[in-house]
Amino acid sequence: MKSKILLLEDDLNLSETVADYFEEQGFEVVCVYDGDDAVSSIYEHHFDLLLLDVNVPSKNGFQVLKEVRVDKKNVPAIFITSLNSMDSLEEGFSSGCDDYIRKPFELKELLIRVQTILKREFSHKSELVNISSTITFNPISNELKENGIEIKLNLKELKLLKFFLQHPNELLIHDRIYDYVWDYDEEYSDNSLRTYIKNLRKILGKDKIVSLKKLGYRFNQE
Repeated sequence: MKSKILLLEDDLNLSETVADYFEEQGFEVVCVYDGDDAVSSIYEHHFDLLLLDVNVPSKNGFQVLKEVRVDKKNVPAIFITSLNSMDSLEEGFSSGCDDYIRKPFELKELLIRVQTILKREFSHKSELVNISSTITFNPISNELKENGIEIKLNLKELKLLKFFLQHPNELLIHDRIYDYVWDYDEEYSDNSLRTYIKNLRKILGKDKIVSLKKLGYRFNQE
């Protein structure tokens, strides 16, 4: 699965350069050019990492990250900025960032920083997940087991399960699920989603995945 990055950068040339480079490295990149659009995108989509320029129109990068952190969104973030004062550095980290890179920078350096953070995040999430007293899931091997016996899932069911486990007890609207489970060039449908939900309920139990009419689904994690 491709890691998905939000890039907030109002310099169109730099935005295109960074996006092209990361897409060549196998990432999916969504570009936005002002703070308001960044906040909207973060709430509407799932991202594995945020790359945030600081001096952008509407909300600046610091304000964007502070706003989403208040809502307990813990997606890792790197600030990209020409600011070089210690006060700016301090404000960046107090806003909740994971790293900070000053312009101008080498694309390779930015890639290394991104890969390091994503590797760390993956490691933190790699512990065996106890879904119930008999069912476990390993995020590294993607093995779902009941009483030690592996249960096979298709790719969409696997993606859906991982998304639920990343957001336990949280309302996930349909659009967020579609955005995570289906690739950008794939057609999605309500019927397909309902089928995958039905299959997961057969394995995990009906009470694990709650349907909230016309809104989305919630995964109940005790």
